[in-house]
Amino acid sequence: MQKAPSKKQVDTLLKHYKSNNYYKTKEYALFLAEQFPDHDLAWKILSIVFEKTDKISESLTAIKKIVNISPQDPLAHYNLGNTYGKLADFSKAEESYRKAISLKPNFPEAYYNLGTIFKNNFKLEEAEKYYKQAISLKPDFAFAYNNLGIVLEELRKLNESEICFKKVITLKPNFADAYHNLGNNLEQQGKLRDAQMNFEKAIIINPGLAKTHRQLSSIKTFDKYDNQYHLLQKLYLDKNISDEQLCHINFSLAKIYEDLENFEKAFKHFEEGNKIQKKILNYNIKKDIELFNQIKLSFKKIEKDVPNIQRNKSDLTPVFIIGMPRSGTTLVEQIISSHSKVSGLGELPFVLQFGLKIATGLLEYNSETILKFRNNYLEKIKKLSKNSLTISDKMPQNFLYIGLIATSFPEAKILHIKRNPAAVCWANYKQWFKSKDLSYSYSIDDIIKYYNLYEDLMNFWKELFNNRIYEVDYEALTVNHEDEIKKLIKYLDLNWEEGCLSPEKNKRAVTTASNKQIRDKIFKGSSQKWKNYKPFLNGILDNLEKNK
Repeated sequence: MQKAPSKKQVDTLLKHYKSNNYYKTKEYALFLAEQFPDHDLAWKILSIVFEKTDKISESLTAIKKIVNISPQDPLAHYNLGNTYGKLADFSKAEESYRKAISLKPNFPEAYYNLGTIFKNNFKLEEAEKYYKQAISLKPDFAFAYNNLGIVLEELRKLNESEICFKKVITLKPNFADAYHNLGNNLEQQGKLRDAQMNFEKAIIINPGLAKTHRQLSSIKTFDKYDNQYHLLQKLYLDKNISDEQLCHINFSLAKIYEDLENFEKAFKHFEEGNKIQKKILNYNIKKDIELFNQIKLSFKKIEKDVPNIQRNKSDLTPVFIIGMPRSGTTLVEQIISSHSKVSGLGELPFVLQFGLKIATGLLEYNSETILKFRNNYLEKIKKLSKNSLTISDKMPQNFLYIGLIATSFPEAKILHIKRNPAAVCWANYKQWFKSKDLSYSYSIDDIIKYYNLYEDLMNFWKELFNNRIYEVDYEALTVNHEDEIKKLIKYLDLNWEEGCLSPEKNKRAVTTASNKQIRDKIFKGSSQKWKNYKPFLNGILDNLEKNK
């Protein structure tokens, strides 16, 4: 019995495939697969055709058949991992890549894809390890260098990350995303001129790179309608761009018009950009209403005999800086991290990462879970602390977890930043946020509802932990900054240092949207800027202003 297709049958199959006639290719491949089920060629062609026609489940079936036929073929397991990845079955994808590597230890692409699985699941140390392994096997692997740079940036290793992006550019001089990533890295380091230069290079290579336009416009100050503006106008009128691109373009144009004090056009583009982003995210405020309610209900169930935390001498003292996003948390961290004894670590994800299940009742509040949360958090920050005994964590939305923080860290300082509510709500509306946790910010109605949820939750925490929460008035800080800063440093039990009065001289990296403003001296009046848009807001923020 014939075990393999004839040369004529193979040639016919390949002729159909090369002609891009996927229907004929599929039909003939199915015929051959039925005739020769233990020969892998037809199954390989079928897996490709199904993938190209977006039938990923059928492609998976075909690749599984290939693996059964050739269980020692590392490429078959690698392709199986890729297909599981497309189906978001990452555990099986990981298993397939590991099998491919066991059969072919020098398989850089499999290490790269493993790194990407860990990167996308925020297991950054593991991702770093696998990207480095891929690079060691393939030293000119530009995409591995690029992703390694992104991971190192997330791990706050900005200098190493910068080196990676520069290596990518050496390997692929026309890779626009690498210039964008390098610009983003340099922006965080406060090297704004160099960041601007790299964003501009990215746009020269790819004029339609909308995310780069938005980031470039955010660090530029426009005094005229320049070449970037004219390019953005062309993109704005292009009917073929995606909603995601159009969103970035609108935020870019809004920033330009705001700089040039054309507030009516700025408002139009803020409004359009926000509507697009809300549609993309498919956000509904009910999700956050449920979250806030769940957090309060879960904390009310906590046992009275909370664990007695025994602090180790080596434990760091965390300072949690909380409040609404855009309320001044970055400025406050810049001030306190100007002190020689404090390391400012920025917006850390660890309270959310280790504490969400406890705070929402998916895990019980008890001695075991609280101590595990505490130890996990301390282990993470110790790696980032640069030998400082006091660190700051300025993730604003840690206000959701004050109950857990206060219970787990009796030694911690909690700074709550309060700012003019109308100014905060408007600042949220005009900002494009990377984090999907801030999806409320693309509708003024949603922002106001969210702000009221925040106020209600803060009142809940204050009833329980008022003596633990130090309130910083942002407006008072900008008007009487010397007095307010001295009070703040005293509250933190730190000796006074004059450097705290000049946070603009602090050279630490800043990853938030405020990274341009905090390079300037403290100035007052920023909370009144929202009033430039008052004629277009139909009074929607006025009540917030009155209730300040």
